[in-house]
Amino acid sequence: MTDHFAGDPRTNHERMLAGDLYIADDPDIATAQQRAVRLAARYLAAYTEDAGAAQPLVAELLGGLGAGAHIRPPLYVDYGTYLTVGEDTFINYNLTALDVAPITIGRDCQIGPNVQLLTPTHPVEPEPRRDKLEAAEPITIGDNVWLGGGAIVLAGVTIGDNSVIGAGAVVTKDVPANVVAVGNPARVIRSI
Repeated sequence: MTDHFAGDPRTNHERMLAGDLYIADDPDIATAQQRAVRLAARYLAAYTEDAGAAQPLVAELLGGLGAGAHIRPPLYVDYGTYLTVGEDTFINYNLTALDVAPITIGRDCQIGPNVQLLTPTHPVEPEPRRDKLEAAEPITIGDNVWLGGGAIVLAGVTIGDNSVIGAGAVVTKDVPANVVAVGNPARVIRSI
């Protein structure tokens, strides 16, 4: 295997946080991921008994949870600490938010079931991919955005305020504010 990090004294976790290529074999990465799995499982279990009483667990899991925000479990995250959810946002069942890079969801959003927010990227070239290199790019979702059920938002994408992403859409590039985008890849079909 090629030494991709010769002369770079940073840990893989430090490279990950910087948005650079890294290998997910760092003990700090493993610890943070295990914390997320544990808290997400506790949130799911607590939610089945009392949704309101479970809120402190999801607040502990996430990097930020605005007042009045509600997330129906199960919730799947890599770390949780790099996911921020704005005030009064509603997230339906089965959100997968791979928050290797920051994911920011604005205020008053509606996130349908089975939505995927995927910040990780992998090299296209076969050798570095075989060597398990990866990186990530942030995702930003503006205020009052509606992501339809099963929508997928890829790394590096920003969705502008008030926009609607149709169910099952695959968002591969930025979407401006005040539009409806649908399809695979998602394309703007009209202004709002």
